[in-house]
Amino acid sequence: MNKTETKNILVYVELADGAPVKVSAEALAAGRSLATAKGEAVIAVLLGEGIGEAAAATATLGADTVIAVDDPAFGTFNLDATADALGQIIEAQKPDAVFIGGTQDGKDLAPKLAARFKTGCASDVMAAAVGEDDFIFTTPLYGGTVLTDVSIPEARPQIATIRSGAFKKVEESTAGTILSESITVADDAIRAQITESVKEIAEAVNLEEAEVIVAGGRGMGSAENFQMVKDLAELLGGVVGATRPAIEDGWIPRNHQVGQSGKIVAPKLYIACGISGATQHLSGITGSDYIVAINKDEDAPIFEVANVGIVGNALKVLPAFIEEVKKIQAGA
Repeated sequence: MNKTETKNILVYVELADGAPVKVSAEALAAGRSLATAKGEAVIAVLLGEGIGEAAAATATLGADTVIAVDDPAFGTFNLDATADALGQIIEAQKPDAVFIGGTQDGKDLAPKLAARFKTGCASDVMAAAVGEDDFIFTTPLYGGTVLTDVSIPEARPQIATIRSGAFKKVEESTAGTILSESITVADDAIRAQITESVKEIAEAVNLEEAEVIVAGGRGMGSAENFQMVKDLAELLGGVVGATRPAIEDGWIPRNHQVGQSGKIVAPKLYIACGISGATQHLSGITGSDYIVAINKDEDAPIFEVANVGIVGNALKVLPAFIEEVKKIQAGA
């Protein structure tokens, strides 16, 4: 696709439980900021079944136009079908850039589209700016220890996955226009299909959407002590997170892992208990609005990113913390 014929920013909006996922709303915010700077428009695309309410919600999150493809064929995510349908829309709209939330599905979808259009893909974008001719995307390397600026100078569209928590979603704005479209995906475009799903019997953990996360690390000492992390999370109406060492020690299932090799999170409040702050963990929590860290090592890296740091043994601090929360809640 020639850069002289492209205009506007297209954002693929992923849905969960009938609503846009958080990082898709953040991708819309990134698109809105850049499109406004260039005097262009934001086009949101939704694929799914029964998506009327989701389309209406998306229209208030910074999109000028919402293309809604409401079809049972897209009721369950299929990578090939989604890539083909989105590819058809991209060919018709000719956007200058395509933004996709950095979910598991989004990280599969973006490079597939980049290959189709023979263009570049900036992954895990943490910031974006308008350059002379191209967008400049800031992405992390080496577990977040290094940041680099990436641009896609010739090919179009410029494709990027947006890191969770990197952009703040647009507060409800004037609703954009909703357009209903029909897309047909050829049978031979779908190379892989899910023939059977086996649901793991485990508690539901939605770290990426959580507003409060209480996380524990190896500093908690044992599975019995880790229960205090769970107790505090329950009191605060939050979700339990953990570092890889805590998971490898068998204190909590792997679906609670936060960090580069787990979930990238962006809660309003993140409480780190007995977590020293390895690079891989810190890179997964930088989108948090407010971080409270409890660690007995005053030189622990976690304190470099914390808004409030408590130097002390988490095993002694947490019981007092929990009691104070209970007192406040009892008096409320």
